[in-house]
Amino acid sequence: MMRNNSRKHHNMVTEDNINIPRKQTFGSMLQSDPNHDQDEFTNFRTSNISEAAGPANFDNRPSPLSSDYNMVSPSPNSDDHYSLSSPYSMPSMDLTSPLSKSPWSSHVESYPYTGLIGSLVREEGHIYSLAASGDLLYTGSDSKNIRVWKNQKEFAGFKSNSGLVKAIIISGERIFTGHQDGKVRVWKISSNDPNVYKRIGTLPTLKAYIKSSMNPNNYVEVRRNRNAVWIKHFDAISSLSMSEDQNLLYSASWDKTIKVWRALDFKCLESINAHEDAVNSVVVGFDGLVFSGSADGTVKIWRRELQGNKTKHFFSQTLLNQECAVTSLVVDPTSSFLYCGSSDGLVNFWERAKFLSRGGVLRGHKLAVLCLATAGNLVFSGSADTNICVWKREGGDHMCLSVLKGHSGPVKCLAVEEDHGPITSGDRQFILYSGSLDKSVKIWRVSSSPPSMQAQQLRSQSHGL
Repeated sequence: MMRNNSRKHHNMVTEDNINIPRKQTFGSMLQSDPNHDQDEFTNFRTSNISEAAGPANFDNRPSPLSSDYNMVSPSPNSDDHYSLSSPYSMPSMDLTSPLSKSPWSSHVESYPYTGLIGSLVREEGHIYSLAASGDLLYTGSDSKNIRVWKNQKEFAGFKSNSGLVKAIIISGERIFTGHQDGKVRVWKISSNDPNVYKRIGTLPTLKAYIKSSMNPNNYVEVRRNRNAVWIKHFDAISSLSMSEDQNLLYSASWDKTIKVWRALDFKCLESINAHEDAVNSVVVGFDGLVFSGSADGTVKIWRRELQGNKTKHFFSQTLLNQECAVTSLVVDPTSSFLYCGSSDGLVNFWERAKFLSRGGVLRGHKLAVLCLATAGNLVFSGSADTNICVWKREGGDHMCLSVLKGHSGPVKCLAVEEDHGPITSGDRQFILYSGSLDKSVKIWRVSSSPPSMQAQQLRSQSHGL
């Protein structure tokens, strides 16, 4: 997640709050219990790392069910809801659900409007990460469990040795999870039982870590008088992204770096000293570009180049430089737009067709934008104000279709899939999953038609009954 807003007052993890792994002897690193997770091979004590110690504003608050989270939503008619690039105004509709909000509900009907269709609740803590693939939904929380849901019911799950699953990404049959302890774990569905998931790797691998630790040249200074092996993140992983060909995995971390991994054998190919503060988001873009956003207020572009058999990344340009933290990045499915959420509640965007010139700003939230997602020509922004804004892009203009209300805590993560069920109108519909610090996942059906059209379609259906 993100760190404090101002670049002038960096509150990075101090040496008192975190144990940095020192160089170990070969023998001590091999004295691990073979029955334990093989990736617990350093003296990195995650129990001493609190969300308050790291660069986070929303990860360690009081219970989201307290009065602190009973925030008043922005008025749909406020000027703050207008996009600077759009002639459209916010709709006057407030789309809470006309359906039951009961946990474990399974109200999956074909309605041509935007609204809540279900909730998933399991008292395991705040929801930090989501990933959707077909009819499966993966959720990560501050427990050690990754839950798998199907048809709004718990389908399977798997457990790691570290809690706070901060990022999940799916690549074919493999699931990559990024954790608070700075490691990436790799999972695969068992060929014998679809309900069983097996861990098939940890990044960095134990073998690579031991080999790298033997060479003094592989150590980098991470704090004054503190060194660590360069192939391992020494702070929480905040974001994961895959290259278009699925060959490279990128991991962003609060340790200010981005690491590049070869997905085939989990080898760390490169460590990029990307920012002056925690990296909150990394996303693979287009034309060989990688985008990174940081608590230092910048969005940077990195250019990927092939050098013989090796891949190297070079700094290209700084796309944004502001006082408040950059919290999230996303590229739309057509690779035409880059969107950036910030702690000031704004969403900036850039257009590929205009050589990444800034297209405008979307204003719909009163508090920090914590997550973004895109599908079709829709953009979704989740915020600490507990709301989700649904934006529709037409050309370079954006209009806010609706504001989804239902969470009682900050919306921390989003995932979206196209709804392939029966459609009663000609518009595309999507299923949106939102995870919150209120410990719930909510499921929304979102139509790409404006609310007025949705209401008209509902009236037409009721008259036909």
